[in-house]
Amino acid sequence: MSRPLARAFPMPLSPQLHAAYDDLYLATNGDDKTKRRIGNPASLPRPWDPPSCHNPDLRRELWQWLDQVVDWFNTEYVWDLGGGAMIPPCWPLHPHLVHEVAALADQRRRASIDTTSNSLEEWHRYSVPAFIERLRLRTRTLCDEDHKPWPGRSRHTRYASTKAVQERQAAFDTDLATNEPSNSRPRLRIVDDDGNTIDAVTGEVVPD
Repeated sequence: MSRPLARAFPMPLSPQLHAAYDDLYLATNGDDKTKRRIGNPASLPRPWDPPSCHNPDLRRELWQWLDQVVDWFNTEYVWDLGGGAMIPPCWPLHPHLVHEVAALADQRRRASIDTTSNSLEEWHRYSVPAFIERLRLRTRTLCDEDHKPWPGRSRHTRYASTKAVQERQAAFDTDLATNEPSNSRPRLRIVDDDGNTIDAVTGEVVPD
């Protein structure tokens, strides 16, 4: 079966995904009118962070794109199947892989539109080896034949149990009680030109 010597990276060209990337670009590089239309950049969906993509159509396109990227990566970058280097077909069932694959795909997308080879060289030199090393460490060969249930489920269940939650909260409360400042300092706030208070984390106007 003949195949290209090197398959092209699958770019995110579907409508919603393409629009999401356009908005992110224009939020930084657009004119003032465009920036006002887009609104607060902090609220824009970021395809490299799947939980930020709430629109169902965008989310569907994101999963389809990431699945294409995984197939491309396994074909173009995994030669030796030993040692857990291949992304398993059950990657959507591994939350850590969902986060990692999305970031890896976006970095490769950025390298594809760079006007020099620097970004691609960094992707080869740092991103790919680091990703494969984490993949081997966390997934190993557990899902080579079939998807295996989450080994850490029982520990997570204990962590989320009512008793464990109460114990952690009690520890937090004790820490706060023993570290109260003797003199409370005034709380500073950020305001815009109109006198509105701005949330320092999200950049949004805080309602009065």
